[in-house]
Amino acid sequence: MPAIDPAMVAGIGVPFLGTILGSALVLLLKGDIKPLPKRILMGFAAGVMVAASIWSLLIPSMEMSGDLGKLAFLPAFIGFWLGIALLLALDRLIPHLHLGPLDQEPEGPHTNLARPQLMVLAVTLHNIPEGMATGMVFAGMLSGNGGITLAAALALSVGMAIQNIPEGTIISTQLRGEGRSKLRSFIGGVLSGAVEPLGACIAILTVGIAGGLLPYFLSLAAGAMLYVVVEELIPEMSEGEHTNWAVIAFAAGFTLMMALDVALA
Repeated sequence: MPAIDPAMVAGIGVPFLGTILGSALVLLLKGDIKPLPKRILMGFAAGVMVAASIWSLLIPSMEMSGDLGKLAFLPAFIGFWLGIALLLALDRLIPHLHLGPLDQEPEGPHTNLARPQLMVLAVTLHNIPEGMATGMVFAGMLSGNGGITLAAALALSVGMAIQNIPEGTIISTQLRGEGRSKLRSFIGGVLSGAVEPLGACIAILTVGIAGGLLPYFLSLAAGAMLYVVVEELIPEMSEGEHTNWAVIAFAAGFTLMMALDVALA
């Protein structure tokens, strides 16, 4: 099992700090965010997640499998589809609401939970693969198995924190729009991100037990994150008018995460 050190503790906590900061904005804003700014924030978060999936997860997964020659893609291929299957199952099993129109119907199994609780579950579902990704990368860095540097791991952690800021803002302000007080909306936003450090710790323990499967775990996290992007963020950033701004925000998030990963690697 990889040893736990202060760098890892800080690294898995930074993304959660991003959620806290984003959720805290509800204390300053009035009501829900307007549709266009919300689409822009979703586009930015989607861009960061796509870039992180490629540079921080899929490419390292294939580099670790270089001894397989032309089949070096195989662990990434298999792990990616396992991640898709995992999120597909969670999407079906966990009742939730998308962060879109307020008149939408809940998805997943029937439940008597209130709408604000269903929205928190939706963002919690988003944060599971993000926590997994952070934990997998730090576990790989500490194990020394695959050439993942501390700088590269911190780059992913910072990138996740940056995209968690708008995500925390969206969930907390939408809870406010549902009629909750500012304080309860802030707490709901924070709780939706609490699964990230938990998911990171579970990922680190998993890699510690089966470190030889790290290339599969990295690509599993990538598949899970891209499922969230394609199933949730891209459709919602593409609704309504002026969606070109959301596309520009996607490009900004993508290039920012790409630059962080390459510059700090």
